[in-house]
Amino acid sequence: MPPPPHQKPENVLKRAQELIGVNQAPAALTLLHEHITSKRSRNVPITSLEPVMVLLVELSVEQKKGKLAKDALYQYKNIAQNTNVATIELVLKKFIELAAAKVTAAQQKADEVQSSIEATAGTDNVEDLEASETPESILLATVSGEQSKDRTDRAIVTPWLKFLWEAYRTVLDILRNNARLELLYQGTAMQAFDFCLKYTRKTEFRRLCELLRNHVQTAAKYSAQMHAINLNDPDTLQRHLETRFQQLNVAVELELWQEAFRSVEDIHTLLNLSKRPAKNVMMANYYEKLTRIFLVGENYLFHAAAWARYYNLLRQSAALVATGQGKKADNPPTSEADLQRAATFVILSALSIPVISTSRSRGAMVDFDEARKNKNSRLTHLLGMASAPSRAGLFRDALSKSLLRRARPQIRELYQILEVDFHPLSICQKISPILAQIGADEEMQKYILPLQQVILTRLFQQLSQVYETVDLEFVESLAQFPEPFQVTRATIEKFIMNGNKKGDLAIRMDHATGVLSFDADVFSSAKAAHAGSGSGSAEAEGGSVQRLQSTPSQIVRSQLTRLAEALYTTCRYIDPSFNEERIRARDAALARAKAGTEKEHLEILARKEIIQKRKDKLSEAQAARDKEIARKKALQEQALQQAETLRLAEEQKIREQKRMQNEREQIKRKEVESMLKDMKLEDLGGEDLDNLDSNKIRMIKLQQLEREKNSIAEKLRVTGKRLDHLERAFRKEETKKLPEDYAAQRKRDLAAYELIKKQTLRDSEIKHKEDVELKHRLARLVPLYESFRNNLHERRRDEFEKRRRDAERELEKQVNARRKAYREKKIQEKREHEEKERALREAEERAEREKEEERKRQEARREEMQRLKEEKEMEREKMKELAARQAQREEEAMARRKAERAAATAGPVRRETPVEPSSSGGAPPRLALAGNKPTWREREAARIAAGGAPAASEAAPPARASIPDRTASPMERTDSNDRPAAGGPPRLNLTSGNKPSWREREQGKPAGSNMPPAPERSERSERSERTERTERSGPPLRAASGRGAPMERGESGRDENGREAKDAPPAEPLKPSAGKWVPRFKRGE
Repeated sequence: MPPPPHQKPENVLKRAQELIGVNQAPAALTLLHEHITSKRSRNVPITSLEPVMVLLVELSVEQKKGKLAKDALYQYKNIAQNTNVATIELVLKKFIELAAAKVTAAQQKADEVQSSIEATAGTDNVEDLEASETPESILLATVSGEQSKDRTDRAIVTPWLKFLWEAYRTVLDILRNNARLELLYQGTAMQAFDFCLKYTRKTEFRRLCELLRNHVQTAAKYSAQMHAINLNDPDTLQRHLETRFQQLNVAVELELWQEAFRSVEDIHTLLNLSKRPAKNVMMANYYEKLTRIFLVGENYLFHAAAWARYYNLLRQSAALVATGQGKKADNPPTSEADLQRAATFVILSALSIPVISTSRSRGAMVDFDEARKNKNSRLTHLLGMASAPSRAGLFRDALSKSLLRRARPQIRELYQILEVDFHPLSICQKISPILAQIGADEEMQKYILPLQQVILTRLFQQLSQVYETVDLEFVESLAQFPEPFQVTRATIEKFIMNGNKKGDLAIRMDHATGVLSFDADVFSSAKAAHAGSGSGSAEAEGGSVQRLQSTPSQIVRSQLTRLAEALYTTCRYIDPSFNEERIRARDAALARAKAGTEKEHLEILARKEIIQKRKDKLSEAQAARDKEIARKKALQEQALQQAETLRLAEEQKIREQKRMQNEREQIKRKEVESMLKDMKLEDLGGEDLDNLDSNKIRMIKLQQLEREKNSIAEKLRVTGKRLDHLERAFRKEETKKLPEDYAAQRKRDLAAYELIKKQTLRDSEIKHKEDVELKHRLARLVPLYESFRNNLHERRRDEFEKRRRDAERELEKQVNARRKAYREKKIQEKREHEEKERALREAEERAEREKEEERKRQEARREEMQRLKEEKEMEREKMKELAARQAQREEEAMARRKAERAAATAGPVRRETPVEPSSSGGAPPRLALAGNKPTWREREAARIAAGGAPAASEAAPPARASIPDRTASPMERTDSNDRPAAGGPPRLNLTSGNKPSWREREQGKPAGSNMPPAPERSERSERSERTERTERSGPPLRAASGRGAPMERGESGRDENGREAKDAPPAEPLKPSAGKWVPRFKRGE
């Protein structure tokens, strides 16, 4: 049988509405479902398909056909998800709204049925008033065990609840792992949570949580698909976190603690994936729910740790809000009352941690097995802590943050009794009033049972340090609690047995005598050495109970230590040599340590450095090995993954090619069949379908469509022309009747106006009359009102006068007080003003004194400077006189030497420039900078004056130190090998020991004589002589320009290399050079 022909969505919608009109709703639903699920509907526009889908959803909800709606919704999602997402949201929201409305209507109907049943079963129809129940009701109660309301709800409401639950599941399955529909997915999940909470559907809530977990796992698995959910996106992860927090809240409200714990694990997993930190208000809700979960699970240790984390978060939020670093909406409320409540519960929950574990186990060592470690590790990670919490650690943290001062007073007192004080005989008596207050509080009442366990533990721990044996009845009398929380003897015995089994107590019970014996075995283990030990319990880090004395086992374990201490003390007192030897040994050890400290320190540093280098090398080598192993492993995995990917891709490609080929063939055949059916060419045989050319069929179809188009256009033209003629005829007839219609309308308007005018006048007249009557009626009351007012004034005048006098007295009192205060204020201000003036005068006087002292110091300093200046001037005058006398003696000596030299030489006479004495020149006198010692010239002059001759080695030094007059004519300069011409710079008077130049030595020789030169002094003797002369005479005098005086240079008996020339001809007198100085090697040119 061939498939039915495809219809347009508009026609399908019209046909479905016709079927609904004749009460054929199931047939209409089937028709719509077939149209939506048809493959031909994939190419239909979404705007045409949307009304069909909406009607299908309405019919499926009406008929409770959830499976048909699910198939249709899946198909519609596949059609519209790539083009129009908004239409999917519209249809799914409509589906949920209709199902929820049906549940509400069913609930209302059930209430009406129940009320009608109760009304029918009233006292009017009861035959026997003494019979409380009828036989029918007893039989129904025996069979069903339910009341009539439960049966009504099961019959009417439950089917629709089931349908709504299926609708939620369907919508969530459709929307999963689609980023474009993520907002609707999260909204639907929130609605499903509200549904479970409103109708208390615990089973459905568990299934919903499992469904959402599967969806998250699927999203992580298929994250590479198009439009898949990306859990690395912060916004997506934040929406998932909000959904999980709502899931946690609903689980706590429904008291599904296992599901709540799984929700906490889900939240922790998402928080680890999130790159954006969660808001403080969300984390506060997270920790608050954890406290409730751990409390229900009787895990008091992690319950207290969760409270501690909650309090820390509140403190951080308060600090952020106070400093303006965080928004108030993103942080939980942090008022003083909230912080006090949190601090109270932190201390109370920490006190409620049992010292002895109450869990069922085979022994104390079971707590340390691998499973328990893994569980504690999981819980620690859920709380975001680095290490597992402990009872002692929680108390240390609470005390460091001063939680006791913020907690309630009764909780502080409870902590003092349990953890600080030692009072075994009155511990229960002191705690009983506090337990009564805690039991009166609804939130704290849950801590009574664990607190009793802690109190009993402290009782036995403290009794074990005071007694060896104690009567059980005496223990019962001590363990007295308020009446609602009283403990029995069986409870105490069970607690003792449990503590012995765990290894936290060492108590023997004699039921015959009713005596408890605390184990005093000296060879008992360290754990059960006394009942105050906290090993193996919540006090594993160290018991906090007070200890009065050591137990026998501790005494036995420390007897050797005590014996050694006693012997050592005895030796110190009875043997003085022991102390001396000990002191000498100590001093020697200290000396050795002091001597070898630096060496040992350096060796330790070197060893540390070597160890560090070795560690670094080992760590680098290990890191390199790990890196190489990881690289090889990654390459191997990558190669395997690539090979597997290539294989799967190849197989997928082959399957896809085959599928596409088959689909193309099927589509081609269906297109040919549809074309033939549309053109009514079914007379062609089936064998011609495969051979028929699609282009030819398409051409035939186009021709047929063109003909149909032309015929339709012609029909439209004729119809339009007919309508134009008809409209023209209508208007011609209408024009004839318009005046009559206008006159009738005007007449009706005038009549209505007159009627309204009359009614208005009549109403105004009636109102005026009523107002006048009211005025006359009230006018009769005026005298009565006046008399009443006068009487009232008279009665209250006296009271007013009394109050006025009181007010005047009060005013006078206030005025006097103000005047007195004003006078006191003025007196105080005057006193302060005088004090300020006195302080100011003292400051001014002190400043004047300081100024006068400073002036005196300045005058003394100026006088001292003037005195020093005068002394320096006197010294300067003395130096000038000494320099003048020295210059005069030098000039006289120079003149004598020149005369002797002129008489002794045979060479041509040189023209000398007269040198005036320095005392008459304009140059400044020579200063005796080397002190007041006489120079060599002075000594020579003194020797000559005494009649002695100068030594041969000190013959006639040149007068280089003489200071020429600046106003004299320039001295003649002769040419030399190493000095520039007349245009060059003047010769500097260097401190070379005043040695005569070679010209002077040449001039000192007789002309043409072949006398051997004087024996040349050694260089060392000359250096020593120059040094001596320099020390005696000081630095050479210089001209005012800073240079030495230009000296006349003579000849010497040395050649260019500084050697004395033998048998050399007499040197020619040098001519004064004029013009520019020319180097020697260019003078021949």
